[in-house]
Amino acid sequence: MTPPRSAFGASPPGGLRQRTGKAGSAADAWLRLLVAIAFVLASAALWWPLPSKAAVARVKELASVQGVRNNPLQGLGLVIGLDGTGDQTTQAPFTAQSLQAMLQQMGVTLPAGVTVQSKNVAAVMVTATLPPFAQPGQPLDVAVASIGNAKSLRGGTLIATPLKGADGQIYALAQGNLIVGGAGAAAGGSKVQINHLSAGRIPEGATVERSVPTPLQRGETIRLDLNSNDFATARAVAKAINAAKGGVASALDGRVVQVRVPADPDARVAFLADIENLPVELEKRAARIVLNARTGSVVLNEAVTLGPCAVAHGSLSVTISSTPVVSQPGPLSQGQTVQGEKSDIAITQQGGALVQLPAGAKLAEVVKALNALGATPQDLLAILQAIKSAGALNAEIEVI
Repeated sequence: MTPPRSAFGASPPGGLRQRTGKAGSAADAWLRLLVAIAFVLASAALWWPLPSKAAVARVKELASVQGVRNNPLQGLGLVIGLDGTGDQTTQAPFTAQSLQAMLQQMGVTLPAGVTVQSKNVAAVMVTATLPPFAQPGQPLDVAVASIGNAKSLRGGTLIATPLKGADGQIYALAQGNLIVGGAGAAAGGSKVQINHLSAGRIPEGATVERSVPTPLQRGETIRLDLNSNDFATARAVAKAINAAKGGVASALDGRVVQVRVPADPDARVAFLADIENLPVELEKRAARIVLNARTGSVVLNEAVTLGPCAVAHGSLSVTISSTPVVSQPGPLSQGQTVQGEKSDIAITQQGGALVQLPAGAKLAEVVKALNALGATPQDLLAILQAIKSAGALNAEIEVI
């Protein structure tokens, strides 16, 4: 009798053993053993912790070319065309002075002793950022903010305002209609306002009039300024550049890497385009904890370690409640009713249990140990500083 066939067209294991005998049984045993070993290896691969990889970043995220930077610009201007929401010239006399100076430049001379009282004009400060390699004729975005007591700049127009750099030279000229991301209305003593009305922007509202020279095409070398002072990062950047370009870079200190570049301007730009995209393997950062005393935020990086220590933290609360008290005079006493207040003050102190924090070598263990205290972020500000003073916290604390 022919044994039944499986869905794949082969005989089932039982029929195979019937034909092969002991040899078939031995082969099945070896097959089951190999399947079990493969299953164990696959399970171990899934659960075995993978080695941590070093952080990788490009040179452009770590450094910038020395001398190639933005330059802030600023200027004092006037916004006109406001719907009665401008400066009150009696409280902001510089607005009237600026308006008179502008009128004189246009050939309009006011009689002596006459003061302009215009509610449709506001004095503003105009700021912009001049990017590197900006050339005359290129547009810039500008920000406009009121420096007087104008209620709103919505619907206003900025007249021609020169923008100067730190050296006092004019580098751009701004003018245009403001975009204010807000709205407001007031009537009968009531006021409704959405967002901020005393500041706005003018997209491409300035035109570059003068370029700023850069040292990019000067000399045989350039310098890369690292974003943070770290000797290991400087060495890693120089090592990555030398591996790709052949020994042209050297780390001068923890902040500056000097690179020898081609003399041809086109080849120099191509060289910089190549090195700024090179990957750099970063070393572990210095352990640091950043505390924000205003918001209570606590940020730790992965290098923070915690030594074994014991912490007890309690809370002290003071509650003050006032109750109105009325003293009523007796009948026909011609006295006056007197109202006073009775204040009750209660002080509550909660004892904190002594909690032992084990040593933590990983960020997850440090967080777990701090969570065991059950403290709020505001309490952690004091606890972390106390642990640091006790010598059990291996990290630098920075308060912002």
